[in-house]
Amino acid sequence: MAFPAGFGWGAATSAYQVEGGWDADGKGPCVWDTFTHQGGERVFKNQTGDVACGSYTLWEEDLKCIKQLGLTHYRFSLSWSRLLPDGTTGFINQKGIDYYNKIIDDLLINGITPIVTLYHFDLPQALEDQGGWLSEAIIESFDKYAQLCFSTFGDRVKQWITINEPNLFALLAYDFGVFPPGVPHIGTGGYQAAHNLIKAHARSWHSYDSLFRKEQKGMVSLAFFCGWVEPADPNSVADQEAAQRAMAFQLGFFAKPIFIDGDYPDVVKSQVASMSKKQGYPSSRLPEFTEEEKRIIKGTADFFAVQYYTARLIKHKENKKRELGVLQDMEIEMFPDSSWEVTDKVYVVPWGIRKLLKHIMDTYNNPVIYITENGFPQGDPAPLDDTQRWEYFRQTFQELFKAIQLDKVNLKLYCMWSLLDNFEWNQGYSSRFGLFHIDFEDPARPRVPYTSAKEYAKIIRNNGLEGNL
Repeated sequence: MAFPAGFGWGAATSAYQVEGGWDADGKGPCVWDTFTHQGGERVFKNQTGDVACGSYTLWEEDLKCIKQLGLTHYRFSLSWSRLLPDGTTGFINQKGIDYYNKIIDDLLINGITPIVTLYHFDLPQALEDQGGWLSEAIIESFDKYAQLCFSTFGDRVKQWITINEPNLFALLAYDFGVFPPGVPHIGTGGYQAAHNLIKAHARSWHSYDSLFRKEQKGMVSLAFFCGWVEPADPNSVADQEAAQRAMAFQLGFFAKPIFIDGDYPDVVKSQVASMSKKQGYPSSRLPEFTEEEKRIIKGTADFFAVQYYTARLIKHKENKKRELGVLQDMEIEMFPDSSWEVTDKVYVVPWGIRKLLKHIMDTYNNPVIYITENGFPQGDPAPLDDTQRWEYFRQTFQELFKAIQLDKVNLKLYCMWSLLDNFEWNQGYSSRFGLFHIDFEDPARPRVPYTSAKEYAKIIRNNGLEGNL
């Protein structure tokens, strides 16, 4: 099962999850520094990313892992507050620039393509104090930060992700309040943050397009989180429509404005407007784009980046009590199939990734697709001989092969989450996604390959799997 020539094999990390060095060399605090230091059991055992994998001082060790795997691509994120301690270009931290220059240069010397994410959940605290993603002022701040990164690193970085999982992040941070700043705005905050995230992405894409693209010849997109969904009862029209609504709210909410026509899906607009009216709101809780904004947003992505982990069954559930919330606006109920295997609370559904890729191809005009994250966690302690987890990956690669060969999906890159066991947000260090095991009790943070790392290295070396479908 050989993949197309030139297919990209990568692994991914993000700054807050691996770097540590939370206040080293002039770095300003980010919202996760503040959130974790406040305690209150919002993170497993009140763990923090203060040290994490120690990648800020142990980059050479990470590079050894990358070379050991034979990766063609490495995706990592920049810490906004390491580069701009207060989030603005008023003071640029040269030590932060030096750190990322070294990573980029070391990757290129070793023939590895960097994929750089500008924003992976770690907003500078100074900007959160001014309203964060709920404030329109963030659009200008993000654009200036993006331009700094393009001008500083874009001579060597040709693949950019502006924002990681804005569709998930907006909900977790500003609607449910389980991510920092930790203040729920149920039914309103997620929509407001998403509105600003879309506009910030579009603005920075245009900045790249007009100021840098001609000389740097790179590509810019953003990475969506998306699970696959199926109707709980395939013969029920109500469940079929509920599954379509779920996909519209989950993926179409961001992908349709950016890839199709600059505006939210009709079903999203009608659901939120109808529910808002029933709840006594004077207008819809979902903000509207102006015609000029739609024009600016449409077409602001050079490839389609998606991150897949799991699937759900969807059942129609009428919101009779007029409860406030995004799930309530969708009027759905989500649950896993009882036959699906579960690993560390994640239901592993390898066939869902093929269906998702086919959906993207059919819905968004057959774009070039990058899978910028896909992974399966192990609980802690995790066995180094993770043969069960590797079997899930092997099945996933079979599904990717079918998607390319049989469905003719234009898939160019696969990145595994994650290079290293790391700080998994609210789960702290209890959930292990790494190809390399980290002993978080050992100050040296040794990197030890799991069986899956050795097997993944073989896949990369062969550019595919052995055997036939």
